[in-house]
Amino acid sequence: MTNEDRPEDSESTLNSDASNKGQAQNIEEAEEKDEMTLTQERLEEALREKDQFRSIAQRAQADLINYRKRAADEQKEIRRNANTSLILKVLGIVDDLNRAVAMVPEDAVSPGWMEGLNLVQRNLANVLDSEGVTKIEAEGQPFEPWGHEAVFYQEAPDGEHGIVTDVIRDGYKLRDRVIRAAQVVVSKAPEPAQENPETSQPETPDTRAQETQ
Repeated sequence: MTNEDRPEDSESTLNSDASNKGQAQNIEEAEEKDEMTLTQERLEEALREKDQFRSIAQRAQADLINYRKRAADEQKEIRRNANTSLILKVLGIVDDLNRAVAMVPEDAVSPGWMEGLNLVQRNLANVLDSEGVTKIEAEGQPFEPWGHEAVFYQEAPDGEHGIVTDVIRDGYKLRDRVIRAAQVVVSKAPEPAQENPETSQPETPDTRAQETQ
């Protein structure tokens, strides 16, 4: 019998083949696990990148919305300032017209001429009202620094302190913003009477002696 035909050699060969197959299978399973692990890691990385890109896109969208809002506010402010400048010029014309009408005696001009002036006044008032311009109520009201400009102070012995007694120039608001403060006269308490030191000084024996000499 030759060495090739020995049963021990055949069994050893079978065990070696089985061992090799087992090792190959283990290597294949390990490679599959590594590939699955790598795929899972790539998937998790892709999800993280997706969240990052979504966050970046959301911030960019929010920045764009804020930019559009700021641009709209700036445009609105520019238009408002332009309107304010024009309205202030119109208010100067209204002041002059009101003074002119107040100074003209009723019997000095024809009724038709006065009616024409009154019509111009009403038209100007309608234009201002359509633009959101309103007059600041001042006379008889407590003095308010936000809408009143004190030009004079007038003593009011029987009146309340800090009340607008007269309006020199009307003030106006453009919607909720004061564009021209009202120039007003404000009441104040009367000054306390000062005593004359010569008449109020109490009489002493020395002073009586000086008067008799």
